[in-house]
Amino acid sequence: MKLSEIKEILPTLENVEFQLENGTFVPEHFHVTEVGMITKNFIDCGGVIRNEEVVNFQLWNADDYEHRLKPNKLLHIIQLSEEKLNIKDFEIEVEYQNETIGKYDLEFNGKTFVLKNKTTACLAQDSCGIPTEKQKLILRGSEDNASCCTPNSGCC
Repeated sequence: MKLSEIKEILPTLENVEFQLENGTFVPEHFHVTEVGMITKNFIDCGGVIRNEEVVNFQLWNADDYEHRLKPNKLLHIIQLSEEKLNIKDFEIEVEYQNETIGKYDLEFNGKTFVLKNKTTACLAQDSCGIPTEKQKLILRGSEDNASCCTPNSGCC
């Protein structure tokens, strides 16, 4: 989800709710402790220089059980970060601590914001030696020979 999308959604909501992909809700008394811009400059394993930019939200649970972040307050924080930090309309990445700090993509299901699990991947598979998965073929007539070519069948 891009920053512009959350800005369109927030005015339509009564409450801001975040939910993990497994269905667990972030406690209602969470705080958005940071809204910022993260720039990542790196070289992948194939030697290609890359640059990634994301808008970062950090969610934090405090012992402040009476706290409830309202949509207009979050919208104000976003607008302030755009103005003061010159944040642009990039994808949002959410940091939230479960067992450890996790980074999540953000989606909206019509009612709540969903923290989508992120995965790692090799960005240079073609140049770092990872074989591509070969297509599995079924040879004609192999169905008839399948029973005779089982281990210990004596066909080989």
